[in-house]
Amino acid sequence: MSPPPPPPPPLPPDWRLLGFSLLVGSFCFALESAAQGNSATDALNVLLIIVDDLRPSLGCYGDKLVRSPNIDQLASHSILFQNAFAQQAVCAPSRVSFLTGRRPDTTRLYDFNSYWRVHSGNFSTIPQYFKENGYVTMSVGKVFHPGISSNHSDDSPYSWSFPPYHPSSEKYENTKTCRGQDGKLHANLLCPVDVTDVPEGTLPDKQSTEEAIRLLEKMKISASPFFLAVGYHKPHIPFRYPKEFQKLYPLENITLAPDPQVPDGLPPVAYNPWMDIREREDVQALNISVPYGPIPVDFQRKIRQSYFASVSYLDTQVGHLLSALDDLRLASNTIIAFTSDHGWALGEHGEWAKYSNFDITTRVPLMFYVPGKTAPLPGADERLFPYQDPFDPTSESMDPGGHIMDLVELVSLFPTLAGLAGLQVPPRCPIPSFHVELCREGQNLQRHLQLHDLEEDPHFLGNPRESIAYSQYPRPADSPQWNSDKPGLKDIKIMGYSIRTIDYRYTVWVGFNPAEFLANFSDIHAGELYFVDSDPLQDHNVYNDSQHGDLPHSLKP
Repeated sequence: MSPPPPPPPPLPPDWRLLGFSLLVGSFCFALESAAQGNSATDALNVLLIIVDDLRPSLGCYGDKLVRSPNIDQLASHSILFQNAFAQQAVCAPSRVSFLTGRRPDTTRLYDFNSYWRVHSGNFSTIPQYFKENGYVTMSVGKVFHPGISSNHSDDSPYSWSFPPYHPSSEKYENTKTCRGQDGKLHANLLCPVDVTDVPEGTLPDKQSTEEAIRLLEKMKISASPFFLAVGYHKPHIPFRYPKEFQKLYPLENITLAPDPQVPDGLPPVAYNPWMDIREREDVQALNISVPYGPIPVDFQRKIRQSYFASVSYLDTQVGHLLSALDDLRLASNTIIAFTSDHGWALGEHGEWAKYSNFDITTRVPLMFYVPGKTAPLPGADERLFPYQDPFDPTSESMDPGGHIMDLVELVSLFPTLAGLAGLQVPPRCPIPSFHVELCREGQNLQRHLQLHDLEEDPHFLGNPRESIAYSQYPRPADSPQWNSDKPGLKDIKIMGYSIRTIDYRYTVWVGFNPAEFLANFSDIHAGELYFVDSDPLQDHNVYNDSQHGDLPHSLKP
């Protein structure tokens, strides 16, 4: 008789419980309030850059195709985390999670339809903590997800010193602004545009960069430290970007995903049917079958082309922002953190978009620049971040300042930024922590940036095999259906809890009670187990082999 399947590896304890313009008056008031709250003259500023749907398809992460010279330049002066993971691969839950430092089972946000301060607990946020410690806190673009999940206010006034800025052209993102081959305007997935031809003659990310630079110029003359969060929309769909960036990626140079087929051993509950892609006019015209597709090969190449072009467009905006920081001589006293809310599948496993527990959707870029630590302080005439033109064929690739292979989580962003800025790191959360306003469930990654210690103790960073990252994703049913990608809370019947180590990814899909926010680990619907060394793309699920003893030692009962 075969032994029963092994129990899941240990889960974190908490899983067991389950376009404003600045008003001069408010800006001045914020500066005065911050000055009263923080008299330190040597406090480091913080620039937090959050990108929407960006997987690590960047030169600094080893991608040989994608042109991202400005982000690569940032990486060359930073510590880069090779294995950083989001806690849920969808916008609002991920952002609320890392901005509060709590996992989705604590924020109780798995969809877009609740505000954590009302629904779960009055949890402090990263910008709120900095604001309470004397910083002027500012939000530009998409930082919190807009709507109910941030109280229709981007969590104002708690998190921000004055109302967040949203670009005026944002409202056109999902409208008919994509000119098709018929000469008419459509709401397409693929939407390269002539910027002079779109409403207002600009795009949201361009406006966000311009506003962020204006804020930096104002803060340059302030005695108060600042915390500026800039959220970029691209490469989120639709792929609406200046059409000249297509030239960087000729279709003949675009390959398909290395594993474009749905894996034979993939449990149906694990598959996401990418319904939001199907809603676009150009995709609807393809008449693709639901739920598995596939998308025609030539259109797959076009999607990948537009994603990469959107990344290069994003890179130019990051380049202009960092170049302005340099011009204002703020690079010597400003911490820069760069990350994304989650990844995005480009045909891997026959999937598109996010909405899963695979590496391709949970793994994100994460890097920290700390003046004088990750790079020497710039000299009087030295520029760390001169603008790099992605169209310049002579530009050379740049290696990251340092690689960290340990697995880390976005939920660690809160304690890490606090520690790097010299603030007291919030304490670890008790269990339960719904009643605790200020605590954190992630580790402080600050130890990875103590570069002088590396020379003295090569083992300072610990053993990557001991690091673990946790993610999760909800489903409404065991098989793909119309709301599998984004089920509302009341429709969640199954939760996929996923553990990623340096050796394997292990996911167990269990029954979930949305009324009680309770997972039932004795009600296992399906499982996935992938060995990273032999199956880095996670195509060969060997979970069922566990009944025959073919398990790594760490997973044996």
